[in-house]
Amino acid sequence: MSIPVVDFGAYSLSEKDVTDEQLHNLSNELKAAFTEVGFVFLKNTGITQDEVARVMDISKKFFMQPDELKQPFSSKSFAHNPNHGWVARGNCFFRLNPRRPRDLKEAFHITSLHPDMKWPSSDALTGFQEIHTSFFQHCKDLSLRVLRVMSHSLGLDPEVFLSAHHLIGTEENGTALRSLYYQPVKNEEVKEGQLRCGEHSDYGTITLLFQNAEGLQVRSRSGEFISVPSIPGLVLLNIADLLQRWTSDQFISVIHRVLLPPAGDSGARQSVAFFVHPDHEAVITCCDGSDKYPPVTAGAYLKERLKYSYGES
Repeated sequence: MSIPVVDFGAYSLSEKDVTDEQLHNLSNELKAAFTEVGFVFLKNTGITQDEVARVMDISKKFFMQPDELKQPFSSKSFAHNPNHGWVARGNCFFRLNPRRPRDLKEAFHITSLHPDMKWPSSDALTGFQEIHTSFFQHCKDLSLRVLRVMSHSLGLDPEVFLSAHHLIGTEENGTALRSLYYQPVKNEEVKEGQLRCGEHSDYGTITLLFQNAEGLQVRSRSGEFISVPSIPGLVLLNIADLLQRWTSDQFISVIHRVLLPPAGDSGARQSVAFFVHPDHEAVITCCDGSDKYPPVTAGAYLKERLKYSYGES
């Protein structure tokens, strides 16, 4: 199995619209990828490698600070959204596979663009808010374009998916931009069975991933884990669990993980993920009209998944 590459240039962020023929071709390519593999590389999306590099650079500057400077921005300290902010390495939040020790990474989550949110703003982190906010908006815009193409590929009205994602960036939606930093691994500190990120599938609609190093593996239908290359300029996109449910298993959500680096590799790893979720009050029913899965609100589904993985309510 290999991850297919689809040229999204016809509907990139720099294009106002897409022709019927272009939409048809994109729909066919994405449908093949999402029904057979669950992952796809998109090229020519309009999100540039320079943008990705800026986000990773300012994020790394934040992560390199002493913990006492990061602590004021820890998750649970934001009144408007308890999932926003810094998550320290070793935090219970990072146990994506509950059967393994905690994942070896830390993160900064952006789940709300509420004007009262506090942001890191020291001289060393000039532009942190602006860089992340701009990137969040570009990821949102690209995601909505992808969702339009996906609805077309299933013969659905675009509003079937789009109308459930109106509140991205507010407290009424669980979409998150997550900057991740995987520290250099010291063998003497690694527990048996520990990974940089344990086996899991994503919870929501789709995920956009940007990475600067290899280590990601995707499980094929035959059960093998396949290594995914890190390709500058391309966006790795995958189906998440709620969309698989929404499409009555037509699109597949796939298990993936991040391995420890090879022996002797002391390098760090960074990635930026944009986890797209429907609005909390959106009712998700099988879009083919079947009763394969019962209706569920997106917020209740996300809450239940978080509770299972992290023991949170």
